[in-house]
This record gives sequence, C-alpha cells and structure tokens, in this order.
Amino acid sequence: MKISASKKDLLDGVNTVMKAVPARATAPIMECILIEADSQGIRLTANDSELGIETSIKGLILEEGTVALEAKFFSGIVRSLPDSTVNIATDANYITNITCDKAVFNIAGRSGIDFVALPEIEKTNHIVMSQFSLREIIRQTIFSVAANDNNQLMAGEYFEIKGDRLRVIALDGQRIAIRRIELKESYGDVSLIVPGKTLREIIKIVTGEMDDDIDLYFTDNHILFEFGTTKVVSRLIEGEYFRIDRMISSDYDTRITVDKRTFQSCIERASLLISESDRRPIIMDITDDGMELNIRSTIGTMNETIDIDKEGRDLKIGFNPQFVKDALSVIDDENITIYFTNSKAPIIIKDEEQSYVYLVLPITFSA
Repeated sequence: MKISASKKDLLDGVNTVMKAVPARATAPIMECILIEADSQGIRLTANDSELGIETSIKGLILEEGTVALEAKFFSGIVRSLPDSTVNIATDANYITNITCDKAVFNIAGRSGIDFVALPEIEKTNHIVMSQFSLREIIRQTIFSVAANDNNQLMAGEYFEIKGDRLRVIALDGQRIAIRRIELKESYGDVSLIVPGKTLREIIKIVTGEMDDDIDLYFTDNHILFEFGTTKVVSRLIEGEYFRIDRMISSDYDTRITVDKRTFQSCIERASLLISESDRRPIIMDITDDGMELNIRSTIGTMNETIDIDKEGRDLKIGFNPQFVKDALSVIDDENITIYFTNSKAPIIIKDEEQSYVYLVLPITFSA
C-alpha cells in the first residue's frame, strides 16, 4: 500500500476513529487503526466490538492495500509530524514507512485479516435530523446517564420515536432528564437504548451545524450514525426501559417561577461551602416572601433569598446542588418553572410544552 495525504486530513481522520479504540483491549488487533486504500478511497477504521467508527479522508492512492497499525503509536507519530504531506507505504511484511518532509518512521504493522469489520446495517428503519438537534438533545440529557454500569439500562439513553416526535430519556437512579423535539418528517414508532459511551463520542465528532443532516439507522441490535464521510456503529442495550411516565406526576402543591441565572448563581455560591468529604444538601425554603437557599457545612454557612413567583403552600426541601446545576446549565429559558409536591417528593423542572423535563430526588435533612 502507498498513499499520500495532508497531515491535517490524516490527523482529523485519526482523531475521529481513535474514539473507538478501547483503553483495555482484549486482543492486540483491537488496539489498531485499520487503513484501507482501494477504489472507494482511503478509509480509517477502529472497532472495539461495542463501538466502531469508520471515516474517509482525502488523499492520493499510489498503490492499493490494507494495513493495521497500533493506534497509540500511529496517532502519536501523525500528531508530531510537520504540517505537510504525509506518505505512508507498506511492504509485504507490513513494515510501514511513514515520511513527512525530513521525518522518517518505520513501524511494524499487521495484515488486518483479524480486524473485526463494522457490522453491515440494513438501512430500513431510519430517521433524519440535523446534527445540531442531535448534539443538543444529547448534551441536554447525557449528564443523567449513570456513571457506572451496575444497571445496564441506566448506562444508556432511551430513544423513543413516535410519528414526528423524538423523546430522549436518561436517568441514574437519583434524577431524570427528558428532551422532546419535533423531527422534519413523520416516521413509524421506534424505541431503543443507546449506550451513553456512544453518545458522548458522537457529540465530539458531529459538526453541530443546523444545515448538516445526520442519518440514524436502527436494527434490533445496532444503531448506525452516518454523516459526511463518517460512520459510527454501536451495539444497543437490550432490555425493557423504565416506565418513566409513571414516575413523573402532573400533580403539585407548590409551583414557583424564578430567573434561571439568579437561581443558578445562588446555587453556585452555596456550593462553595461543600467539600468532597462533606456533601451536605442545600436547603430550599419557599415562602410568600421569596425562596431562601441555605447551606450549613463543616466549612461554614451561607444563606441567600431570591425573588420568585409562587403558587401554593410553603415548603422546605433539601437537594443535591450539582444535580440541579446540571439541569440549569442546559436550559436556555430566562425563567424556569419548578414544581413540588412535598419535601420527600422529586423536584420537577419543566416548560409548558414539556420540551424538557428534569426530575431530581430530594435529600432528607435534619432541621
């Protein structure tokens, strides 16, 4: 194989597929990036069997061929090269010569025969949406995906398509994040659970432009994201998702409307007194005179009252400030509405259309 490509194009391709190289591989070939040069162009692929990424790059093919190169070394070499044309050539034993200006590297490669190809996805069930919309709904929910995989269902996000509506749900046992958007077209009903790991990588590599579309194809076991010259294939999480609608009550005893920035800033100030070893809740005391937020920790105390529009009875409730901050950070509205039932029931932040719903469980505190 002999190919030439600009350092920028090659590095962009390497950085894209590196996201599918496992930190701990079960086989040496999984630590590699596969380079293929044929009539279809130059393609780079990485695959850890759960997540696979393939991308095409611009370049000149002088001799067709295939080689698998150890990803860590190859990416490091490409990153270190001058901003010029990179030439890559392999011999019959897959020894790979990489040259750029006066820099010359020779590294051992593999045949790629044992490289696990991306699964072929039947392009029957699919939706089309803007990359911007996909990136936003993931960004606005991904923080609620469970940090560990003790419960596989919580390690992913639930995608539910009904007609021209897409609902995405994430939860970790202490909070729930829901986003609803309207699609460009109407589709059949589809539901699937996409691993959070996959979605975190997707939002790093999509452009996020409103005019750039992304195609999502579904099978019983996989999802394919196809955009530009890149394909991302991921296994789906099996199982029946939680019945979220039963967890979110429409009843409430107290409702407040508050300026989001004011509320967010107040929580951030109170959080300054919370240490890693002393995770005290912030207490929200709601009355007709306003909402007082206070914290008492081993570091000190703080209280601050902010203006609110209140409907219903007075209430005092404790909560994890980080969970509320995560939700506030992705809401674009200037004013938000928060619903309460009692001091032991979840806080629910939502807009009238329920395009977003954020639920946070309270924390018991001593008066």
